Amino acid sequence: MVWKPNVTVAAVVCRDGKFLLVEEETEAGLAFNQPAGHLEQGESLVQAVVRQTLEETAYHFRPTHMVGIYQWRHPSKELTYLRFAFGGELRGWEADRRLDEGIVGARWLSLDEIRATQARHRSPLILRCIEDSLAGRAAPLDLLVHYG
Repeated sequence: MVWKPNVTVAAVVCRDGKFLLVEEETEAGLAFNQPAGHLEQGESLVQAVVRQTLEETAYHFRPTHMVGIYQWRHPSKELTYLRFAFGGELRGWEADRRLDEGIVGARWLSLDEIRATQARHRSPLILRCIEDSLAGRAAPLDLLVHYG
């Protein structure tokens, strides 16, 4: 069997001092995550984060930079994730849009609220991506090359 990491994308969005998170149903109960998900066949990483953000929050996300690339092995599963986190801005909201199955809703939380809810985070990458964003980590999107 060939080992392959799960390639995922995540949007790191801050507005008025609060960060956009998603509250979702998981095997362990309700959890928080960034708008995030798996890369689908044929799409670029940028296309994936735009799609995932819309599907999970009803917000139109425009990536402006990369916050970082993160490798994380789930402690109780045989899964490794390779996450590409993007910073950017929101360009509209579809109030009546139906969200992905399992998504309870989009939530805006302050850094203090995010730190206080770490026990409900889907992974430690949530806080790390936010802290990296706040520290000014920003790489240009042209680091990513997608051959269609």
